[in-house]
Formats: sequence, C-alpha cells, structure tokens
Amino acid sequence: MKISHIEHLGIAVESIEAALPYYENVLGLKCYAVEEVADQKVKTAFLKVGEVKIELLEPTSPDSTIAKFLEKGGRGVHHVAFCVEDGVANALAECEEKGIRLIDKAPRLGAEKLQIAFLHPKTTCGVLTELCEH
Repeated sequence: MKISHIEHLGIAVESIEAALPYYENVLGLKCYAVEEVADQKVKTAFLKVGEVKIELLEPTSPDSTIAKFLEKGGRGVHHVAFCVEDGVANALAECEEKGIRLIDKAPRLGAEKLQIAFLHPKTTCGVLTELCEH
C-alpha cells in the first residue's frame, strides 16, 4: 500500500453549528463545504489546514456511529484518514492479508465523493483508520 498523505482528521462534534465558531473565529480556519452523507447518518463540515483537511462529523440519527461514539464520551478525534495511491480495494486486500480486521470489505462512497473504507481500531493500535482514494 502506498500512502501519499493524511487526507483528513475526523472530529466528532455534537453540533457543527456550535463547533464552527471555534475553528473559524479562534483558529482562523474557513469552512469550505458542508455535506450530509445519508447512508452514514452524518453531516460533515470541511476546513483546511495547509494540505490536511479537518472533517467535523455531526450525527444525523441517534443510531449513527458518530452518535454512539459521542454517547460513550468520545468527543474529539474520531479517526485518521490516509490517502492511498494504489486504490482502496488493493489496500484493503493487503491489510486483510496482514491480519488487519476490516470494517469495510470493499470501498464505498464517502463525503466529497471519495472512495473510502475503514480498518478496525482493535487491530490498528487503537486508532480508527480510514483509507481514501480520490
């Protein structure tokens, strides 16, 4: 697998509207896109820091993974996303071959129309890892 860069850091928030003033007014970042990803039951907002994006994640349903994360007291960094140059499907196959537990067995469509897949944190040193392909 060839990783080219950190694509984004996913940060769980209860409300994008409540969180944006901190990122924009205190840190001086600018939100450039807000999008709902219906099948993931999440609303996202994107900001950029250099070449890395910050993805704020707000649950749109009480049964979304973000809602469950927040319920367990998990505020803040939810996942790290890496951009893979040789395709998410190839990266998943390589990870599975090396004993990594896959959350997604195949790539799926995520925010910003990226092909994405997640690796389980129980086999990634406790970090929920997302693989992305442009």
